Amino acid sequence: MGQRIEIDVVTVIDSSIIIDTNRSLTGTDGEAFMSAEDAASADTFPAKLAADLYEAEPGLTRVYVDQNAVVLTKDGSWDDGAVT
Repeated sequence: MGQRIEIDVVTVIDSSIIIDTNRSLTGTDGEAFMSAEDAASADTFPAKLAADLYEAEPGLTRVYVDQNAVVLTKDGSWDDGAVT
């Protein structure tokens, strides 16, 4: 059984949100996905996470997963509901 992933810090900067977690989500290289289709073309944990995030949050234009951080970028700003 895997260990629970917890969110440590959430930072919003313009149209991006940076989510720092307590677990490493990738190896030493990050993975970027520009669309849900892009994420569906890979078979890695970051790709599956990106696909789920594209489904959950309309308007995403990029998902970047690198070690213990996830950066989500979208058109427009983040509202409080989306941040939560």
